[in-house]
Amino acid sequence: MTETADSAESASVPAEAPNMGYILAIAIVATIGGFLFGYDSGVINGTVDGLQTAFNSEAIGTGWNVASMLLGCAVGALIAGRAADIFGRRTLLVVAAVFFIISAFGSGIAGGSTEFVVYRLLGGLAVGAASVMAPAYIAEIAPASIRGRLATIQQIAIIAGLFFSFLSNYLLAQTAGGSTVEFWLGFETWRWMFWMELVPAIIFLIALFSIPESPRFLVFKKKTERATSVLSKLFGPVTAKRKVGEIQASLVDDHQPSLRDLISPITKKIRPIVWVGIGLASFQQLVGINIIFYYGAVLWQAAGFTESDALLTNVLSGALSIGSVIVALLVIDKLGRKPMLVIGSIGMAITLGLCAFAFSTGELIDGSLSLSDNMALLALVAANIYVMFFNFSWGPVMWVMLGEMFPNQIRGSGLAVAGLFQWGTNFLISITFLSLLGTIGLAGAYGIYTVFAVLSIWFVIKMVRETRGKELEDMEG
Repeated sequence: MTETADSAESASVPAEAPNMGYILAIAIVATIGGFLFGYDSGVINGTVDGLQTAFNSEAIGTGWNVASMLLGCAVGALIAGRAADIFGRRTLLVVAAVFFIISAFGSGIAGGSTEFVVYRLLGGLAVGAASVMAPAYIAEIAPASIRGRLATIQQIAIIAGLFFSFLSNYLLAQTAGGSTVEFWLGFETWRWMFWMELVPAIIFLIALFSIPESPRFLVFKKKTERATSVLSKLFGPVTAKRKVGEIQASLVDDHQPSLRDLISPITKKIRPIVWVGIGLASFQQLVGINIIFYYGAVLWQAAGFTESDALLTNVLSGALSIGSVIVALLVIDKLGRKPMLVIGSIGMAITLGLCAFAFSTGELIDGSLSLSDNMALLALVAANIYVMFFNFSWGPVMWVMLGEMFPNQIRGSGLAVAGLFQWGTNFLISITFLSLLGTIGLAGAYGIYTVFAVLSIWFVIKMVRETRGKELEDMEG
């Protein structure tokens, strides 16, 4: 058949509608990994006092107990990107689910700091793998027209995980009378905070066996029939045949995807798109968002709030975060990724600056920062508006862009490197917070985060390219 005849035949076939119910169901299963990512990241927030008491640790030791997971996240993200190119996207999510289960149980049963850190590192491996694989998997099964919205569900899941970890921590502490008090079966409350994660982790593991492998991975592995079958269920048989051809055309013929693809064959240097991915991943953490997520209770107690009020404030922040991400979901495929990042950076720079100002007016009394009623209110309102700006922009958009911005040939490797920097920067910010709190105070720490928020405005305007509406096979690197 000639090319003209092929074109005529293609034109005569009515356009196939994607199987949106099936696609949405797959995306929801994948984003349970995001829920666990958020839960595992946020649950530590309410356990800091319990860890200090149980393991008799000082600020540096507690900082290590809290931040140790992040090293596992960095390693997990780096390994997952490459391993997913070898074993498959879904397979890596299954492994992550198993690690979530082991980590949740072990963190609660740990009898010492070293044992606790080992289990948190395992949880970090799971979080790191889920953080890069879930958005990549969703991007690879979603139609371009709604890819941003589907991938944003991942951020809703992350924030929902954070919210429910904060809510669970608060309710457990309120019921028991504190995080360090003995609760059910004679175990301290903070241990039950970790064990609550077992329920969604087990659900995630079971649900993963109901979804298919990524069709783009199947094409990478030359399993064309399976890829066509999956794509047919997603988009219809005619579209499936065309997409398989497009995916094959986007790959390098002489080898499977590998880390060496990150180096341009023309310039012999790291591809510019890789540096953009590293910048997006790093700036998302350098603005200090996870200080509120990991150390929210410590932060607000340092500003004069009681433990109960601090935990309740975390619940408020989580609820506002979910609302902000829902707004992002509604507009990301209309407004675009780049404008949302710029809006978020400007909003974060202003609100972080207001927090730093409010904290700078306080005075230390018996080791705690005392603020006037007006300045405490300003800090609380500015911090929560900052969380809203982040979760409207950098929270979801960074993950959406990392999942879609890399060409097919380097998606796994690009995600691996970007994920390594994202979690490495997260670790740096988290491990230094308690030390900064004791040296330059909340005002100084928030001043640093404000500077990075300002720099992120320049980075987005200068370096980031819009990806809205582009097919994955059309991404340039």
